[in-house]
Amino acid sequence: MKQDSNDTSSTSSSTNSVSKMLLSSLDENLNVIEQKLGKSSDLVIRRVSISKKACAVIYIDGLVDKNTVQEYVMEALMLDLPSHRITAKHLYDKIKKASLPIGELSEVEEFADLLNRLLSGETLLLIDKEAKALVASTKGWRDRGVQESTSESVIRGPKEAFNETIRTNTALLRRKIKDPNLRMDAKRIGKMTQTDIAVAYIKGTAEESVVKEVHARLDQIDIDGILESGYIEEYIQDAQYSPFPTIYYSEKPDAIAAGILEGRVAILVDGTPDVLLVPALFVNFFQSSEDYYQRADIGTLIRLLRLVCFSIALFMPSLYIAFTTFHQEMIPAPLLISLAAQREGVPFPAFVEAMIMELTFEILREAGIRLPKPVGSAVSIVGALVLGQSAVQAGLVSPAMVIVVAITAISSFVFPAYNMAIPIRMLRFIFMFLAATFGLYGIILGLIALVFHLCSLQSFGVPYMSPFAPIVAKDQKDVLIRFPHWGLFTRPMSTAKNNQKRTNPNSKES
Repeated sequence: MKQDSNDTSSTSSSTNSVSKMLLSSLDENLNVIEQKLGKSSDLVIRRVSISKKACAVIYIDGLVDKNTVQEYVMEALMLDLPSHRITAKHLYDKIKKASLPIGELSEVEEFADLLNRLLSGETLLLIDKEAKALVASTKGWRDRGVQESTSESVIRGPKEAFNETIRTNTALLRRKIKDPNLRMDAKRIGKMTQTDIAVAYIKGTAEESVVKEVHARLDQIDIDGILESGYIEEYIQDAQYSPFPTIYYSEKPDAIAAGILEGRVAILVDGTPDVLLVPALFVNFFQSSEDYYQRADIGTLIRLLRLVCFSIALFMPSLYIAFTTFHQEMIPAPLLISLAAQREGVPFPAFVEAMIMELTFEILREAGIRLPKPVGSAVSIVGALVLGQSAVQAGLVSPAMVIVVAITAISSFVFPAYNMAIPIRMLRFIFMFLAATFGLYGIILGLIALVFHLCSLQSFGVPYMSPFAPIVAKDQKDVLIRFPHWGLFTRPMSTAKNNQKRTNPNSKES
């Protein structure tokens, strides 16, 4: 018990020391740093003597660029300073103003700020008899660079994607939008992780009320750690219990830049390539950045195809169950005879048959994702073929049901946004149950309830079903159909009411 109380008092004293200002004694400052970080193996403390004064260079191995530390910190300190004795204040000012050739140099006076900067990959310089520390920006941890997107493939358009480093991601956005009004508001969230957050928007184009709401919701987050943007999404989304996403995310810089140009607000989180975009509307999840790189007629055709696939993925199994169970009179006689012949010997009703096939395919889908890449695709494809053929030969399911489930599954892969495919997969089972219970009447009632639910949702104060409900005539030119770029001369009313004009409508000669 006595040892526990000593540990508690030691921890308490350490915590109290961190909340204080830096001390003038170099040894005491180093003791506090070592005590707080537990003398970690990656903590590097290099004691040096500069102009007869004891100094220390401190950094975390693996978070800094060692070449930068060696060339622009250590060599500069050794070569560019006078060798005769000078005061600590004079030495500090000399180093700060003229000796370190570092682009970003600042100073800290509190232990809490000092430790945060140290753990963020920056290098500290402490001087004896000086109660301040110089902070040199030497971040240089390894990342995977700018690579091609693995989840949002395109035929035409930029192939680059965000990575896990927030400064790389902000630079990719700056390359797309060279406007001085592009703001990158910085935040840190997470008591222990101190994760860097950047809120990106164009001042004067984004609604000020939306920007303030984003900041307010982010400021209310109280958690020990943020490891991915999904943490942020759950905290700030509007409909907590709705299966439909009210926040759009993407790992493609061109998609996020296009949203920012429309007056939306992007949220970049350090450590993840997925950037959040708000407000998000229902139609945004059926639009791809490639729609704007193809001709207008091709982009329109692809969008209409996605909406058809949405209907197929959501309703096709339930319609098959309703027709074969309750409404056989709606099926043409030759097709009905063929279906009846196929179902001869199948021991299960259509609902159980569909549930077996749908659950089997969901298992195969998840197995294909979790397995290693070299074998994942092969297992999912071969497994689907073998299981489908074996199930038909065993008389557990009919060939028509295999076709229905296969078309449904393929249609669910058409959506550009993965987080919209998930609620469709969930709701498909509900509509199957309604079809098995009430037939077409159950499907219609479920559809009415679904429409009511969608119309009740909002994303940061913007109606989720806009510009359909409420109807916005000016925004219809970029929803189901896409006008040519010279016809898209205004931004969407729902996201950019202040700065509507995008181009001169008379610039295209008729």
